[in-house]
Amino acid sequence: MNTEKLWYNIANWFMIRPRTSGFLLFLFLVFTVIIISAQRVYTISENQDNEMNVILNDINQSIEHSLIICYTTTVALELSIDDAGIPQNFDLIGKELFESNPIVSNVQIVPNGVIKYMYPLKGNEAAMNLNVLTSNSLQKESNKCIKAKKIFFAGPFKLAQGGIGIMGILPVHKENKFWGFTAVVIKLETLLDIPRIKFLDKSKYEFQFSKKNPITNKEEFFIPSKLDLSKSYYKNYAMPDSDWNLYLIAKKPYSIYAEVIIRLFLGLIIAIALSILTSRFLKKPIELKLLLKEQEEKLLKNEMKFKSMFEQTAVGFALVDASSGCLIEANDKFCDMLGYTSDEIKDKHFTNFTHHEDVEKSIQNFKSLGEGKIKEYSVEKRYITKSGNPIWVQLTVSRLWESNQKPSTNITVIKDITSKKEAQAQLEKSETRFKSIFENSPLPLWEKDFSAVKNHLVELDLMNKKPETVYSFFDEHPDELYKCVSLVKIIDVNHECLKLHKVKDKALLLENVIDLIDIEPFDEVKQQLVAISQNVKQFSIDSQIKISNGQIRDINLRWNIIEGYEDSLERVILSTQDITDSKIAEADILNSHQRTESLINTIDGIVWEFDFETMTFTFVSKKVETILGYTVAAYMGIPNFWEDHIYPEDREYALRTSKLVNKTHKNHDYEYRMIAKDGKIIWIRDIVNFVIEIDKPVISRGIMIDITIMKEAEKTLNNSLYLVSEQNKRLLNFSYIVSHNLRSHTSNIESIISLIESADTEEERNEMMHLLKSVSLSLDETMSHLNEVVNINTNIGLMISPLNLNIYFTKAKDILCEQIQLNEVSFVTNVTDDAVINYNPAYLESILYNLISNAIRYRHPQRKPIITIKLYNEKGENVIEVSDNGIGIDLARNGDKIFGMYKTFSNNPESRGIGLFITKNQVDAMGGTITVASDLNIGTTFKIYIK
Repeated sequence: MNTEKLWYNIANWFMIRPRTSGFLLFLFLVFTVIIISAQRVYTISENQDNEMNVILNDINQSIEHSLIICYTTTVALELSIDDAGIPQNFDLIGKELFESNPIVSNVQIVPNGVIKYMYPLKGNEAAMNLNVLTSNSLQKESNKCIKAKKIFFAGPFKLAQGGIGIMGILPVHKENKFWGFTAVVIKLETLLDIPRIKFLDKSKYEFQFSKKNPITNKEEFFIPSKLDLSKSYYKNYAMPDSDWNLYLIAKKPYSIYAEVIIRLFLGLIIAIALSILTSRFLKKPIELKLLLKEQEEKLLKNEMKFKSMFEQTAVGFALVDASSGCLIEANDKFCDMLGYTSDEIKDKHFTNFTHHEDVEKSIQNFKSLGEGKIKEYSVEKRYITKSGNPIWVQLTVSRLWESNQKPSTNITVIKDITSKKEAQAQLEKSETRFKSIFENSPLPLWEKDFSAVKNHLVELDLMNKKPETVYSFFDEHPDELYKCVSLVKIIDVNHECLKLHKVKDKALLLENVIDLIDIEPFDEVKQQLVAISQNVKQFSIDSQIKISNGQIRDINLRWNIIEGYEDSLERVILSTQDITDSKIAEADILNSHQRTESLINTIDGIVWEFDFETMTFTFVSKKVETILGYTVAAYMGIPNFWEDHIYPEDREYALRTSKLVNKTHKNHDYEYRMIAKDGKIIWIRDIVNFVIEIDKPVISRGIMIDITIMKEAEKTLNNSLYLVSEQNKRLLNFSYIVSHNLRSHTSNIESIISLIESADTEEERNEMMHLLKSVSLSLDETMSHLNEVVNINTNIGLMISPLNLNIYFTKAKDILCEQIQLNEVSFVTNVTDDAVINYNPAYLESILYNLISNAIRYRHPQRKPIITIKLYNEKGENVIEVSDNGIGIDLARNGDKIFGMYKTFSNNPESRGIGLFITKNQVDAMGGTITVASDLNIGTTFKIYIK
């Protein structure tokens, strides 16, 4: 009895705890599934290991068998060597051994570690005479073989004859001394070409062959593979008599888990399902109890909800006797609507509150509901409140009894819609006012419906697309443009529309609207369609229409969407104001403006106007394009355009003058330069006038006259005046030189002639004749110098061309080569090979010759001459600099006469005082300048500035 009670208690404990029972069952089943799965994994893993070990052992035995055959071959080769260490009948024995052992590709005898005997030789010549004791790939392993005194299989390694192979080497000893080796060579692919490897199941396993490199000591793998050994499951075997490792790698090491995981997953699903079913099965009795209790609570809650809704809802509720029509009960909201208390309203007939005009229909609906003709009805009617005021209500009456039952109670829902009715009345008044305004408007008005157009744009997927996309679509599909126009519905037009189109009634206008509306301006229609696609609420554009008499009128077309129809576009007010007369007036004004502008543009200057309020140019004539090359739009549109295009050297002066003139308001003109679009410098005379209103300037006007030609003429005149002045100075100097030098020579000649005439002997006459010849030569030299100076001064139109400075420097050195070699002159040139200057060729050659010859002539006696030539840019001018390390010039004493004719400043007998004078005149003639800097006993530097 106690046992039965114990089992009952246990069963009851589980019954009243369905979730706990289900969870415990789940844990038991999960534990069982995990144990079974783990056992399965262990069994499969053990079977896989056994299979891999068997396969690897078979492969090893096959390779070992091949190597044993190779071993017998090397022993046979060893036996062919006699006691004197000479192989006997190698070719015959080698051939027999080669043919009897198919895996061997080559048999060798290696005396003293050098391969001397080989069969077959053909194709293996590259391996002959290879020293295995010194070979990088065999040295370590051959020494290991000698030390072990047994066969060793070296490799795999790259064979000298090509390919990868293994070399089985057996050390040979004669009289207990190392004699050499007998060896066999096996190609790696031949060694591994065994059935157990060839027919290995490639879907499950992969074989790998490796060896530790004797040099790098790193493991090398010889069979290409994509598997990462470090991340794979494998079995390996290390072979004796070599450093080889055999690997058998499982390609799908984790495939054993797939089956187990599936079984485990299915077991878990079954465990979950059984635990859920158990829980649900045990829950049923409890759920039934709970359901009964829940139903009781729901009934109570529904009753409370109905009571709460009946009493607290925002609409009125009333229960009406379906037979008598008297009110059984009403909520507070309904009582408040009518102004009665719940006691006052109770048992009253519903017609007591109904407006007399609605009583008959109310009674008819009540009878239809009671007779079962209808189940409910809804109607708008009027009630009379206790105070006697009418209110509008939305009445919905439903029966609370079935068709086969006796009528009992009707429920009535009453919603106060007085505000809504008042709003409707207000809307009707507003609509009436709208109609009045619409009809009596002084503008032609249309009421249109664009809804079909919008819907069609939706179908075409053009709504809210980019305007360019919509334009492009209608350009490509003009038929759709006409279709959209045809979809516009005209609701109404006013009287002004009839007047505009010269028609008598609306019907006639609407019948001929397509003929009267000109849709030829496609772009204007497209703009309206684009506006609709962008959900624009207002639109305006100038267009044209054709009225009944065929006349074309200009109109300003505007439309606005009526509030409340923004989404549908069902009501759009469109105005078409006639602007034909204003267009004509506008055209007249434009023509007048164009004539004025054309007149201004004929003025030979840039006419401009500047507004002081906006601080912008309000007008610039088109002459700006002719004089400066800029467009009117650029001149007026870019801020600070005028200021930014003044020539930099004149900008400060021009801006300062402009500021001063704007402050004093005095008419003024001033000159400055501007930079044209093509980069030219244009001289401008700007004449400024002011328009004064109430002692304040409002506008300044002016004209900018191009005076570039005048300025160039002025510059030319000044240059000519300067040239004449310079020529006069030179002429005075030249006349002084001529009078001085020629007078001295003529006086000498005259004196010598007198002496010749008074000479007593022939010897005296000959001596005087020699003197006369010397003076004559001196006179000729003077005349030559004077002639050269005259040529320089009279050369006005000199030829100027681009010259390579290095070429002319080389020419000067070639002329002076004898002096350069004699005096061991060295040159330092800081001029690039492609350096080019614009100069007269003869002058450049003469200048370089004179400066270099002077540097050689006035060299320092205690050091070798060094002449430096440079070309560089200084403040925008090219400068040729020639410097030396000669005796220098005392500029304090001779600075004023250094470039004078026949001015010398040293005791050098070769000095003539003409070279620097000519150089100075040539530089001046080219418009440049020459300067000199010098220190005694240090050197001299001449700089020629090229204009």
